[in-house]
Amino acid sequence: MSTATVQAPPVVAAPRRLGHQTVHWDCAPAVIASASIGGPMEGAGPLGAYFDTILEDNRYGERCFEQAESKILRDAVRSAAGQAGWQLAEIDALLAGDLLNQIVSSNYAVANTPLPLLGLFSACATIAEGLIVGSSLLEAGVAARVVAAASSHHEAAERQYRYPVEFGAQRPATAQWTATAAGAIALGVPDPAATAASQTSGAATGVPRLPRLTYATIGKVVDMGIKDPYDMGTAEVPAAWDTATVHFQETGRDPAYYDLIVTGDLARIGSEIFREGMRRRGLDVSSRHVDCGVLLYRAEQDVHAGGSGAGCAASVLAGYLLKEMRAGRFRRMLFIGTGSLHNPIALQQGQNIPTIAHAVAMEA
Repeated sequence: MSTATVQAPPVVAAPRRLGHQTVHWDCAPAVIASASIGGPMEGAGPLGAYFDTILEDNRYGERCFEQAESKILRDAVRSAAGQAGWQLAEIDALLAGDLLNQIVSSNYAVANTPLPLLGLFSACATIAEGLIVGSSLLEAGVAARVVAAASSHHEAAERQYRYPVEFGAQRPATAQWTATAAGAIALGVPDPAATAASQTSGAATGVPRLPRLTYATIGKVVDMGIKDPYDMGTAEVPAAWDTATVHFQETGRDPAYYDLIVTGDLARIGSEIFREGMRRRGLDVSSRHVDCGVLLYRAEQDVHAGGSGAGCAASVLAGYLLKEMRAGRFRRMLFIGTGSLHNPIALQQGQNIPTIAHAVAMEA
């Protein structure tokens, strides 16, 4: 019997990688269209005018909150595809995820549809992960039309992760409000002639610009020992620090390059810590940093520290941020989705809350 070993072929560095975590897409995938849906709380917030649909109530005509979330996600995907001029059967892949066990909201949302599904989970950072995977499929030439989407539902998430809202549990000041919302973003590589026309137009002519995805920094799981499920913003900050710092190092860019540096769901407390930590790293983002969990609600809505949930960042990005970018009101944005990767069983066993952050650079 031969004992000869087979040597593995040498690993060749991918030409589109910058450093260890950052990738560059030569095809520069474009946001063809986007759609967002919000619940009554979200519709009453400062971004209400940017939602394509606002629910009259959190059940959305369904018998339970979980089924309502599936319907919200399904309708957001259909709306984004319709605005892009695509039939569902023309979409090569849907990249979707949510907060519920086994991402059931996404699974049920596309049951018995022609949509090929790649289910994703990065908690509140899921939409950023979807954009990275979707853009990579386009770059590789294995897909021409993809949709990235994510959703969450306040009542459904509360009874899975903490307590049913009917229980009336007291929430500390650090707690965040899980958004009842969904966002869907249609990605493709448009014809170069059409791209040139859109990039030289914008708000002056009324022709929307096409935001392009140019770079992405894939995050690492960071665990700083935090165990409090009512303080996820603070738990996610170290992951946001790590990914943002790596992005600037590996791209050679400075925070001043971007008009906006957006985090997903650090909320008020986490946002303050994020800005201070970046300043101490020599990367001052304070003049251009905003957070989806802060943008989504008004102070008088009593959401404590701010918003959270996979649907929070997804809906703010697909609604307010991308619509403003397409209108030409800002040109360069670094979107950093942040997520807590725990589940109820892990917390009951006394484990910490691991977190992650993924960054995507968008430029028009």
